[in-house]
Amino acid sequence: MAEKAGTPFILQGWRTRELRFAEGTAQSRMSRWAPDRLVVDYTRTMLGALALVPAPGRIAMVGLGGGSQAKFLHRHLPAATLEAIEINPAVIALRRRFRIPDDDARFRVVEADAAEWLKTQPASIDLLLVDGYDTSGIPAALSTQRFYNDCRAALRPGGVAAFNLYDTAHAEHRHRLQVAFGAANVAVVEEARQSNRVAFAWVGPLAAADGAPALSRAGQRELREALVAVRAAVQGR
Repeated sequence: MAEKAGTPFILQGWRTRELRFAEGTAQSRMSRWAPDRLVVDYTRTMLGALALVPAPGRIAMVGLGGGSQAKFLHRHLPAATLEAIEINPAVIALRRRFRIPDDDARFRVVEADAAEWLKTQPASIDLLLVDGYDTSGIPAALSTQRFYNDCRAALRPGGVAAFNLYDTAHAEHRHRLQVAFGAANVAVVEEARQSNRVAFAWVGPLAAADGAPALSRAGQRELREALVAVRAAVQGR
């Protein structure tokens, strides 16, 4: 039986579990045997932002999906508080199927429109991860100049945002980021094995990018290549 367009469903495999909105495209993929591992390349690249903000106190994620980054950060970055902003209650309802932790003192899932929620968070976020998608790509509400301006306004000085641009009008999104943050404060990493581009933008001077992030040793090993790639992109922009 075909799923209704836009309704999240699970595709179960022997090794992986996928969250999908339509046939043929996975929104999130989880290893059934290692649910905290980052299976998809771009999710590691986005967390390469920790090379630029190595010890974030508050992390906000736009889009929950299967919770790949939330689970990784919850396990490997215990000093940070985490919030995942998800507009679709049907996605939130699947959180246990993807082993997403229950809300606690360090982590919570917020059912809200992230474009509106960000307007209420001025200068309060250290690391912002934007990975909100629907069946057509990046939603219109997460594509406007106002949205990118609000992302910048929500970051503290020295704060960093990472954006999964996938293959959707990436040049337009990059231009809007440059308008919001300044051209000198935007860098992009291309994904060699996917159609993704991950953009990074920041406010004010960055922390020293040569130190190790406040991750567990296992977390640092998993992100080693991503951290190197992000440092190189920022230095070579």
